[in-house]
Amino acid sequence: MTTPSQTVGPFFSHALPYERDWELVPEGHPGAITLTGRVLDGAGEPVPDALLELWLGFTGDRGALSRQGGQVSGFGRCATAPDGTYRFRTARPPRPYLSLQVFARGLLRSVLTRVYLEDVPDPLLDGLEPERRATLVAAGSGDSYRFDVRLQGAEETVFIDF
Repeated sequence: MTTPSQTVGPFFSHALPYERDWELVPEGHPGAITLTGRVLDGAGEPVPDALLELWLGFTGDRGALSRQGGQVSGFGRCATAPDGTYRFRTARPPRPYLSLQVFARGLLRSVLTRVYLEDVPDPLLDGLEPERRATLVAAGSGDSYRFDVRLQGAEETVFIDF
């Protein structure tokens, strides 16, 4: 008998997504940006059932589900579509990056990375080779950015281990 190569999940779509979970700011919010991309496995194939959490980096009383009255939330969650795509609408982060956590089948633990909207001087980026550095910088400008997450392979996204 063979065993599956992916040992965990996918269980994420049962209870974790919630209505408009990908919106950290309401439509029309001043300065809102859209972050889109795909989650890809080691062979470059889409991961259709990953779950991503985006953290804006706020502190204070604006918690995960506080979206009433047009407030900015510091947290959003988005399940990938069958083609591996995701999207978030958020505010510009108070620091040069957004934090992105990825849950996917085959991962015993979630992985954490950063999404830099610009290639700026930063202690983490400065310590990486140019090819690895590029895996953390989103493509785009203005109010639209693209960031693909590659879970393995030659162009694997840099993940942060705490």
